[in-house]
Amino acid sequence: MPPRETSADTACAARSTEVGTAAGSGPGTGGEDTLDLRLPDGFAALLREERPRPLLPADDLLDGVADWGPVDTPAGVFHLVPVRPERDLALIARWMNDPAVAAFWELSGPPSVTEEHVRAQLAGDGRSVPCIGVLNGTPMSYWEIYRADLDPLARHCPVRPHDTGIHLLIGAVADRGRGLGGTLLRSVADLVLDTRPACTRVLAEPDLRNTASVAAFLSAGFRFSAEADLPAKRAALMVRDRSLRHLL
Repeated sequence: MPPRETSADTACAARSTEVGTAAGSGPGTGGEDTLDLRLPDGFAALLREERPRPLLPADDLLDGVADWGPVDTPAGVFHLVPVRPERDLALIARWMNDPAVAAFWELSGPPSVTEEHVRAQLAGDGRSVPCIGVLNGTPMSYWEIYRADLDPLARHCPVRPHDTGIHLLIGAVADRGRGLGGTLLRSVADLVLDTRPACTRVLAEPDLRNTASVAAFLSAGFRFSAEADLPAKRAALMVRDRSLRHLL
């Protein structure tokens, strides 16, 4: 989905189980009618546990992005590093205020605009993980790796369980227009497929007007699947299939 909307609005219905005990004390009931139930020790222990139970680590929804590690690419060693606000927000905000980036991300303005967008993901349940792309030791791009099947994107086009989405911006002007985006997109898509065995497809939905971005995804082995009308844009739905990864 558009970068502004990176997490799905979901409603969860929690089931509660009530366990009661009756002492058989109603009218016409004698002590001989009382059932003396003894719960198994293990079951009793479960009932004594505090509620709610601790949540799973956020990265579990994406199989631990923080642990994916660096990969060798034709451009050098590349590493997706999850965002740390105190370290990265100023850099990301500067990139967002580049007119070429602002036209599509719509996050230009004071640093607080970028901070609100990024912190919303960091405070979420891990369905979207913002990252800095570090190439040969230099931070040079911003990425969002997200669960497309848990994203608002799923309201607008067919998705499959564990489909994984990618948002990308290349930070430095000098890094654009020379094929670097396609190189890194291919490497990151392959990294997703290598580290997420349940994922059969990597998706992206660049703005149709962003021809440079669409071309980068095509060069990275993605195929154009369809046009999608999303709330903030008309998008090109790009798909990299696990089954076709060695052919495209």
